[in-house]
This record gives sequence, structure tokens and C-alpha cells, in this order.
Amino acid sequence: MYWLINSSIGRKLVMSLSGVFLILFLLFHASMNMVLVFSAEAYDGICEFLGANWYAIVGTAILAGGLVVHIACATLLTLQNQKARGTDKYGSANKTETEWAAKNMYVLGLIVLLGLAVHLLNFWYKMQLVELLGHEPEQGSQLVIGLFSNYPVYTLVYLIWLAAIWFHLTHGVWSAFQTIGLNGATWFPRLKCISTIVATLIMLMFAVVPIYFSIYALIF
Repeated sequence: MYWLINSSIGRKLVMSLSGVFLILFLLFHASMNMVLVFSAEAYDGICEFLGANWYAIVGTAILAGGLVVHIACATLLTLQNQKARGTDKYGSANKTETEWAAKNMYVLGLIVLLGLAVHLLNFWYKMQLVELLGHEPEQGSQLVIGLFSNYPVYTLVYLIWLAAIWFHLTHGVWSAFQTIGLNGATWFPRLKCISTIVATLIMLMFAVVPIYFSIYALIF
């Protein structure tokens, strides 16, 4: 187990596995958000199920732990790579979009982290945390609909955040599976295609909610 933390290969493996775990959570969260477009009652039922129950608290703790591990490994690997490159930190002959995402994964990660802080402040703080503190939480559907219907700036902020996540995932998904062992001339183009599909699917599912309720507010 020592090599997982003290070797670059071990850190990449831990970061990849934690990244896959976070991607699965994003798929779940995006699917949950999509429910709101069709039924506010069903969405509130899911929020109540995932409130301050012991299983929700355990799940939140595991998710937070996975995020911390992912960030820690990414930070250590970034510092290690910068030290290895020396003054040639940005040297690269390849200027494709994918390579841009690869070279800026840590910066994209920081943008994602800032967006996550806004997200937690707007939703998690007013729902699960408030309930954990012994107060009555706000209704989930009202929070989401009210935010995106009344404050268009938040729709813009969330879409920018989602764009950063998309770039992060388009590189991160195939990189994770490549680290796990799926690589080579045959698998590389497949993994890049799968990465784009997964990242786009997740982001479209997330983007539907703010866009839908922003447009709904303008029409009605």
C-alpha cells in the first residue's frame, strides 16, 4: 500500500479510481436533477430520501473523502510534473483541444472546485446541512426552480462551471481507464470517444435544469 502514495504510478492509479467513483456520482446526480423537469413532487421525494438519514450521511462522507483523495493526488502529481519540467512548464508541440485540456487539468479542477463551493452553498447547505443542524430544510424543488428562474446570472455561472467540468472529463475519463490498463493503439481512440460521449451526456443532463427553468421563467 505504501507505493500507492509514494510513487507517481500509485498516485495516478488512486486518482483514476477516485475519478471513476466521482464520475459515477455525477451520473447519479445528473439523473436525479432530470427528474425535476418532469415532476417536482418526485424530485422532492428523492431529496427527502437523501436528507439527513444515516445512509445519506455515510454516502456524503464517502463522496467527500473521494473528492479529497482525488484533489490531493492531483496536487501532488501536478507539483511533481512542474518540478520535472523545470522552466519548460508549458512546452508542447501538440496544440489540439484535447491536449489543451490535458495540460490544464489542474486549473480546470480548481474552476470545478470553485463551482462546487457555489453549488454547496446554494443547495447542500440549505438542505442536508440545515437538517443535520436540527432545522427545517427548504424544499429542494423550490430552491432549484427559484434560483434559476429568478437569477439568470446563476444560470450563466453554472453553465461556465459545466463547461469546465466537460473539459476536465473529456481528458479525465480516458486517462483514468488508460491508467487502469486499457491502452494501446486499439483502445486509445475508443477511450477518447467514450470520454467525449460520457462527458457530453453528463453535462447535457446537468445543463437541462438551469436552461429549462430560466426559459420557463421568461415565457411564463
